[in-house]
Amino acid sequence: MSAKDEGVAAGCVSGETMDSAKVRERPSAPLIRIAGQEDVDSLVQLINAAFVVEQIAIEGDRTDRAGVQQYMRTGKFLLLEQSGTALGCVYIERRGGRGYLGLLSVDPAQQNRGWGRQLVESAEQYAREQGLRGMDLRAISARQELLPFYQKLGYAVTHTSPMPAGVPLKIPCHFIHMSKDFS
Repeated sequence: MSAKDEGVAAGCVSGETMDSAKVRERPSAPLIRIAGQEDVDSLVQLINAAFVVEQIAIEGDRTDRAGVQQYMRTGKFLLLEQSGTALGCVYIERRGGRGYLGLLSVDPAQQNRGWGRQLVESAEQYAREQGLRGMDLRAISARQELLPFYQKLGYAVTHTSPMPAGVPLKIPCHFIHMSKDFS
């Protein structure tokens, strides 16, 4: 694990970089760390639980073990946990000079507590420390409630695109792409 990854694993105090983060001493304090292979099952369960709301538009689970392992080959998951229990996660991938943020997931019983915002902010901090210039994401049009959430975090709609062929849709929907430049 690199020094930057260790900083994410330790959790950061406001104003610190992940390189200089100090480990929090409180055992019950939530922390965010880079997920490893040992976390695959927890990630699958967490992501699928959080994405149940998308089943109004898309048939089936969001991911499986093979899917999470494929994501781990191309990017990283930040895992938010407290006392060994996974509360949330977010996927980050380098795409050229920008980051891609995806699969933002918070345990449904833990939602509306600021964990999603904290995960996005940690992902942005990680991306900045990797020298990336901004972050891009996409949401499905059936989840209109996500747009104000991301807009409050500084993301702006850039364009839309069709869903890929083969996605088992229950209702017509498309992707809404959003971006944020780091300044």
